[in-house]
Amino acid sequence: MRVIGFRDGFRGLAHDRILSLERDTLSGILTIGGTILGTSRDKPHRMLIDGEIKDMTDVIVRNYEAHKLDALVCLGGGGTQKNALRLKQAGLNIITLPKTIDNDIALTDTSIGFDTAMGIATEAIDRLHSTAHSHHRIVVVEIMGHKAGWLALGSGIAGGADAILIPEINYRIEPIVEAIRQRVRRGRNFSIVAVAEGAISSEEASERDVLADQLEHAEVKNERKKARDKLAQMDAQRSNHTLHLAQQLETLTGLESRLTILGHLQRGGTPSATDRLLATRLGSACADSIVAGKFGNMLAVRGDGMQPVPLEEVADRKKLVPLTHPWLESAKRVGTCVGD
Repeated sequence: MRVIGFRDGFRGLAHDRILSLERDTLSGILTIGGTILGTSRDKPHRMLIDGEIKDMTDVIVRNYEAHKLDALVCLGGGGTQKNALRLKQAGLNIITLPKTIDNDIALTDTSIGFDTAMGIATEAIDRLHSTAHSHHRIVVVEIMGHKAGWLALGSGIAGGADAILIPEINYRIEPIVEAIRQRVRRGRNFSIVAVAEGAISSEEASERDVLADQLEHAEVKNERKKARDKLAQMDAQRSNHTLHLAQQLETLTGLESRLTILGHLQRGGTPSATDRLLATRLGSACADSIVAGKFGNMLAVRGDGMQPVPLEEVADRKKLVPLTHPWLESAKRVGTCVGD
């Protein structure tokens, strides 16, 4: 096989910016995080070119054909799966591999990057325990994951967080405050609260439901605009959400509170052994699929094996944490507050 890579994702595919992926090029990258090809969030059908949004699908098809490609392999998360499906529908031979720290791709047990990010977040929580204990503080740590709670839940359990708040459970402030007060009564004057970036309170969820209902049923254009503007304002305030939570906890418990936002720290660093093994398994399974001529699928991780799943079944779906998931049940059994 001859393998070429396109720089910066779909944008490189549209601009025909390639890198020959030979042994010398790939030597030594096993321990390096990120990607030597670069990436972007460009969509084939909506790409900013010379100040205008253009559909570059036809250009991508021509570049694919010019290189006489047998297959195009796309590595990424939910957006990549949707865009890969569009290219499949344009007639290209597509295979995708699940790669996101959020672990929210449908129909696969896990994805490349999740284990590494969970390890980094766990180590951060471990380190925050020291300062929380020494200064008798509440430390609120915001963890990535978009609208799925896998990363916060996994690292929160592994790091021994006292409360874990995830998007799948609209939390109430009262149980969190009571859990912290109980710790104080037992002589533990510090707490760690792990919060997924997409977690919201039950009050905020109710407000959003009302606005969404107004937007759906509003008959007057002005009313729809008001509801839409209010929802946009709430989304804009999301960046301050965890800070507001930390302030609430300080006021209601009387303990000093500090916020740590891990942010892109979770996305870098040396890949874990588990992720290296997973990527190797997925890559070799992908090569087998190309040889067998099986295209139009995502290679899903299922136990110790890999299973091709049609892109139509994956695109535009999210894998969220089920409320009966064993991780969640285990967190509750060891006394972790989940805000419900």
